[in-house]
Amino acid sequence: MRDYQQFYINGEWVDPLVPNTLDVINPATEQVCAQISLGSEGDVDRAVTAARAAFETYGRSTREERIQLLESCVETYQKYYNDIADAVREEMGAPKSLAMSAQAHAGLGHLKEALRVLREFPFEENLGEHRVFKEPIGVCGLITPWNWPLNQIGCKVAPALAVGCTMILKPSEVAPLSGYLFAKVMHEAGVPAGVFNLINGDGPGVGTALSSHPGIDMVSFTGSTRAGSLVAQNAAPTVKRVTQELGGKSPNIILDDADLEKAVTQGVLHMYNNTGQSCNAPSRMLVPAARLAEAEQIAAKVTASVVIGDPADEATTMGPVVSAVQFDKIQGLIQQGIDEGAKLVVGGPGRPEGLEHGYFVRPTIFSEVNNQMTIAREEIFGPVLVMIPYDTEEEAIRIANDTPYGLAGYVQSGDIEHARRVASRIRAGNVHINGASGGYNVPFGGFKQSGNGREWGPHGFTDFLEIKAVEGFGT
Repeated sequence: MRDYQQFYINGEWVDPLVPNTLDVINPATEQVCAQISLGSEGDVDRAVTAARAAFETYGRSTREERIQLLESCVETYQKYYNDIADAVREEMGAPKSLAMSAQAHAGLGHLKEALRVLREFPFEENLGEHRVFKEPIGVCGLITPWNWPLNQIGCKVAPALAVGCTMILKPSEVAPLSGYLFAKVMHEAGVPAGVFNLINGDGPGVGTALSSHPGIDMVSFTGSTRAGSLVAQNAAPTVKRVTQELGGKSPNIILDDADLEKAVTQGVLHMYNNTGQSCNAPSRMLVPAARLAEAEQIAAKVTASVVIGDPADEATTMGPVVSAVQFDKIQGLIQQGIDEGAKLVVGGPGRPEGLEHGYFVRPTIFSEVNNQMTIAREEIFGPVLVMIPYDTEEEAIRIANDTPYGLAGYVQSGDIEHARRVASRIRAGNVHINGASGGYNVPFGGFKQSGNGREWGPHGFTDFLEIKAVEGFGT
């Protein structure tokens, strides 16, 4: 069992001021796999003091110094790569293949991308005799979720380091193991004391203290829309910048000229990726009403190919959901879909056959869903897909946009110009045509209640920068 009860503050591993131990549960076994400490307001104060002191020098570091530091971070992360992948598999049940190829890779990918952007990023701009400077915003509170832990840590820490900010990271207490290893990477890479700090804890104990602390200049939060709203409220009295990447209920419009077999297969498999625990999952599949029955048959066939089981098994393609809380929530929503009259195509309540332990959910597809049903409105965050029939393209676009969210959208068509026209009308921060996915250089973020600001690549630097105009600077 892992013992991760210390915090990383001011370049040292330190004990919490108030002992408060939390068991970390392996969702595949329901057994304790680690223990961490939950931090307090006093721990946050210590970390903020260290980060503010470090900013006095790191905030004035040169581009060349930060390039060297990020190069060291990339090299050190690669040494820990396998350990990080194992930690993700253990803490959140990601299948081994997914943990290696995507979960652990995301942290490395964002470090490499930040390094690439940093080499060329324009921190100064001349406007005639005046000059505009882009300067680090200061001390940042970074609050990250459990579903893609390294992705969200990497896409916040890497640009913050690149532009000269100092930071306090609070990973999710549900899946904190990979974040702990990330702190070891930062230490061994030679990140100066106080520049990067890590405190484990829950939202009320550490998240609230970070978002409301007067010594924090900005908060970057990823999580639920409900929690994001609380972060913004806590931050408001000190008028700090708050950027948020929140929930989603993303539409996947299959147009009438799409290859139905290919489009449905792609959409179903994408939905089951990471056990449906992705904020941009294509959870609402919009299908031409005349072809709904055919789409149901394809979706059921694809679902039958999913291999559910031990995340350590090479053959497993879908693991458990992350916790008992999530399991119970998903079970309740599946039952609500049945109660509200949706057609159950495959799956349903309970665990998959042969799995008596672990938070395993049956991959589930509902059809004949209308957009007012609970399962079409709420973010389920599990392997549950709803199929919504439509009669006209205008109706499909209206249904797609009829949601408080706007993180992602998907359009499937055999005609690229047709797909582009429809994509242009989707109110979402990321729209994918025919299954295309963006790289680490493409901005990621949402419209409406899916958040504000953008992460990843050059656009990800912007949230961590202040703009200073110096008039009369000279040319």
